[in-house]
Amino acid sequence: MTDTTGGPAQLRARLAATGYLADDGLATACHLALALHRPIFCEGAPGAGKTSLATALAEALDAPLIRLQCYEGIDAAQALYDWDFPRQLLHLRAGHDDTDLYDERFLVTRPLLRALRTSPAVLLIDEIDRADDEFEAFLLELLSEYTVTIPELGTVRAVAPPAVVLTSNRTREVHDALKRRCLYHWFDHPDFARELAIVRRRRPDVSEQLARQVTAAVRRIRGADLIKPPGVAETIDWAEALAVLGAEALETDSGVATLGTVVKYHEDLEPARAALREELGA
Repeated sequence: MTDTTGGPAQLRARLAATGYLADDGLATACHLALALHRPIFCEGAPGAGKTSLATALAEALDAPLIRLQCYEGIDAAQALYDWDFPRQLLHLRAGHDDTDLYDERFLVTRPLLRALRTSPAVLLIDEIDRADDEFEAFLLELLSEYTVTIPELGTVRAVAPPAVVLTSNRTREVHDALKRRCLYHWFDHPDFARELAIVRRRRPDVSEQLARQVTAAVRRIRGADLIKPPGVAETIDWAEALAVLGAEALETDSGVATLGTVVKYHEDLEPARAALREELGA
């Protein structure tokens, strides 16, 4: 899939129109990935905007988003295609010829095959670090040629390669061979101004004062010794939760009561409370 928006600046504007505020580096990486038909490998902490990039890119390019969620033990059959064995068995019991068993109508299309057959498309391969080495090697081969052979039906080749976004939370290191096939972008937490702009764009009903205070408080909490520091998604959730409660500003009591939108581990609650009180001078 080719970037038809005109260049990095234009693509950044298209992404912003969807509510996703990309910096110059990310907009350039996305433009080059589309122009060169290369996947973009997005690595960084959870909640930094990796997965939502694919959603925004699909909207900006007016293309369907096809998502493959990786997990331990995933294999080619679960990601590419499989055969509908119950229907095939019913077909045989009905007295039909077994030469039709591997007809297209019995093919169960999984995300990777669906992405090859759909043009244009944005393919999100989410949390590739959760898959094993064998699946990673299979994926490298597929992304090199955008072609797959189904023995019973023949070769499927993408008319136009999909735009591919791979994400990793670094639970393990992904092999260099796959990374070399991709353009790389590291996702860090945005600076204060951009994070505030993201909150205001995503939750325009939140007051300016509350958005500023929540953004500052989350940044303070990230500096505490936490198992899982909050991402931008948690900043947005916290601002929305407080707004639902009718808050116009962040206060100690309401902030502590809603910390469950920000921290997700029991061990992180006390450090987060302390950081919040420090931020508010309480």
